[in-house]
Amino acid sequence: MTPVPSSTVVAYRDDGPLSRAMGLLVSGQLPPLPPVIAGTFVTGVLLLIGVAGSDGLAVFAPAVTLLLAGPGSSHPHDGRLDWLVPPILRLIEYIFIASVGFAHQVHPVLILLLLAALGFHHYDLVYRLRQRVYPPPWLATLGLGWDGRMMVVSLAALSGWLTGGYVLLALYLWGLFGWESLTCWLAAPRSGVEATDTGTQD
Repeated sequence: MTPVPSSTVVAYRDDGPLSRAMGLLVSGQLPPLPPVIAGTFVTGVLLLIGVAGSDGLAVFAPAVTLLLAGPGSSHPHDGRLDWLVPPILRLIEYIFIASVGFAHQVHPVLILLLLAALGFHHYDLVYRLRQRVYPPPWLATLGLGWDGRMMVVSLAALSGWLTGGYVLLALYLWGLFGWESLTCWLAAPRSGVEATDTGTQD
């Protein structure tokens, strides 16, 4: 376990290696919220055009979102409204996965299985930070981040093997997030968690 950083908003972003690498290029000088809002708008347009039409533009939404939202990953997120960035990124990721899956006739159970893995991970992340328990740095890398997961779905759609991609990605994420969460909480000192809860209530 590692200490919670000074800004937990950054941890809630769940950035992957690609997004973090782009953030290093601007050294935290780019405010995170405006680019994310722009990325949401452009991604929404691509999803509407790509899902409704036959040109497949929706699969390019991850690249657009990454180019716009990725550089803001290194910012401390200390602005008054910067807390909106993580939920917006969650919304983009969930809607993209659902939209592409339904547009390519992926079975709804597989779509739900993949979204459930992400929901479990993000709930676990929120609860950890409330208890001052920060996940290990390697988890964000192996978990691919919002950017990497969207890229995997996009590549699977371009390859024409989307159903198999959903199955493998869902099984991989459930195995990774489930195993890491279980081992983390079993190793956590219960007295420390209880002390944190008591301190919070006081």
